[in-house]
Amino acid sequence: MSLDIKNRIDELTKKLKYYSQKYYMEAISEITDFEYDMLQRELVALENEYPQYAHPDSPTKNVGGSFEERLFTPVNHTVKMESLQDAFSFEELEAFNNRISDDVEPIYSVEPKIDGLSVSLEYKNGKFIRGSTRGDGLVGEDVTANLLTIEDIPQNIEFLGELEVRGEVYMSHKHFLELVERQENEGIAPAKNPRNAAAGSLRQKNPKITAERKLSSFIFNIQRIEGKELTSHIDSLDFLKGLGFSVLPFYYKEKGIKNVIERITEIGEKRGELPFDIDGAVIKLDNLSERDIFGSTSKFPRWAVAYKYPPEEKCTTLLEIEINVGRTGALTPTARFEPISLAGTTVSRAVLHNEDFIKDKDICIGDTIIVRKAGDIIPEVLGVAELSKERIAFKMPESCPSCGARVSREEGEAVIRCTNAECPAQLARHLIHFASRDAMDIEGLGPAVISLLLENKLIYHPYDLYTLKSEDLTSLERMGEKSADNLLSAIEKSKENDLYRLIFALGIRHIGAKAAKLVADKMQNMDAILSASIEDFMSIDGFGEIMAKSLADFLALPQTRELINKFKELGLNMESKTVITDTRFEGMTFVLTGTLPTYKRSEAAAIIEGLGGKTASSVSKKTTYVLAGEEAGSKLDKANALGITVIDEATFIEMIK
Repeated sequence: MSLDIKNRIDELTKKLKYYSQKYYMEAISEITDFEYDMLQRELVALENEYPQYAHPDSPTKNVGGSFEERLFTPVNHTVKMESLQDAFSFEELEAFNNRISDDVEPIYSVEPKIDGLSVSLEYKNGKFIRGSTRGDGLVGEDVTANLLTIEDIPQNIEFLGELEVRGEVYMSHKHFLELVERQENEGIAPAKNPRNAAAGSLRQKNPKITAERKLSSFIFNIQRIEGKELTSHIDSLDFLKGLGFSVLPFYYKEKGIKNVIERITEIGEKRGELPFDIDGAVIKLDNLSERDIFGSTSKFPRWAVAYKYPPEEKCTTLLEIEINVGRTGALTPTARFEPISLAGTTVSRAVLHNEDFIKDKDICIGDTIIVRKAGDIIPEVLGVAELSKERIAFKMPESCPSCGARVSREEGEAVIRCTNAECPAQLARHLIHFASRDAMDIEGLGPAVISLLLENKLIYHPYDLYTLKSEDLTSLERMGEKSADNLLSAIEKSKENDLYRLIFALGIRHIGAKAAKLVADKMQNMDAILSASIEDFMSIDGFGEIMAKSLADFLALPQTRELINKFKELGLNMESKTVITDTRFEGMTFVLTGTLPTYKRSEAAAIIEGLGGKTASSVSKKTTYVLAGEEAGSKLDKANALGITVIDEATFIEMIK
């Protein structure tokens, strides 16, 4: 029995650490918050009963994630950024209230719990000087540059004393759906929910990417303040609002736990109407001096609790399974069911991922299925609640529903794909990818314009973009002469792009921007690439068999040859612009980190590649040198741990003379 208990504690500890690392460090939710909370609850109960088996670094005793993969400069928090104890029933709230007071009805603040990424903002002499993530509560990461891109975070305030506030960075439903659509159009795995999207966006090394994601913030607490006395939490929120901070949209002061519970119910009923995610409501003692009396545990304040709303799930009848064809030719099954109301909106469709998912869940047309909204946004099918007597088993089609071409499923993959590179259903998504920033980078040619061009039958292939005339565009709705000229100039400019951009723009499976650059640099021109064999591609450092086969198969298609010939005739560049002046760095891999005194990292990378070397984004045993500048972070630490040679810019300049 004791061995079973120990094994279960070990298992839960390992699982929770793994999920926590994914959540805090990689912005990936592999399980729902509710499922995570239930696992943690089980572990807490077991540790309380069998403390001899508890791990010293148990996830029940620590906030957030570890920092083995820190991307930014560490920040030691002056005031610990604590987590909150969760409650899942009103009985637990009443127990919390009894711990606060048995005979007096305390005054609480009640506010929505925003589902985002917790941050600290520091101000001095009225200026925003630093912002950081929560991290493990004691040490976070400096993300000031990225926070500066968030419009509702004030850079200047009318308060000269030192001030540190805590808030939540989040992504609104509108901007999340825009991001998902953009990612799907570009063939990128879409963010699972707004919280993950916000976390991933805030921890980008390039602030321009963060700015594009259109994040927002709510400030909900004063961590420390100099030069002003505050006695009430509600008053502090009003004070912050007066300074220009975006505070929570509504918050309440209530006396007694019964009134608190009424407010929590009221907030819960508003969830579906809000333009952002909340996953609960937070209850705190409003009197700030009373909080000091109760203090904190190693992880939670004793004067606050978070009530977590249960995930909303509903049953409905599965009417049909439709097939959608994506940019890469993937056939994705989508459930169409009797409309139901979830999180305040009516839904009637949900993605079923692939054939294996349908088989594993034993989903048949006519069954009663369980549906919920992942992150209160995207509908998902959880499984079957009741089998229909007249259930109809679903089978994936043997031909593409769009063009009728043969479909195939590669060994080891769950996805079935259309084999026709010119499938009409793939065209719109392919064109969006073709024009995207990392591909041909055609400014002004976004999804809306592409849809307009397709609807008016002005383009049928990517090469048709290069035959467009001003009169074609000015005849379109909402396309003036200036907009038309700007778009045509951007299309013309793209002809001069480096060869690797065109290779990436072709949308070849398993060939990303990095792989496209490797093949362009190695082969130097399109003719050499077209005449290369699969063995030639496999000889490229960084290429594997799957990538080489995918590239060779794509280039062997007659329609691919025709497409590339058209591009040649239209004047697109077919040469690599990476000129290898000598091969002194051949066989060497450099990792660049930090800010260099004179070179931009992109400039240094171009020099390395021009001398036959290659650059990588992460440090490994295969790394030859780490070129480190100021504020080098975890890559420098990892290089030192692995014994990789670290050089500065001065040494690098000597090496390239």
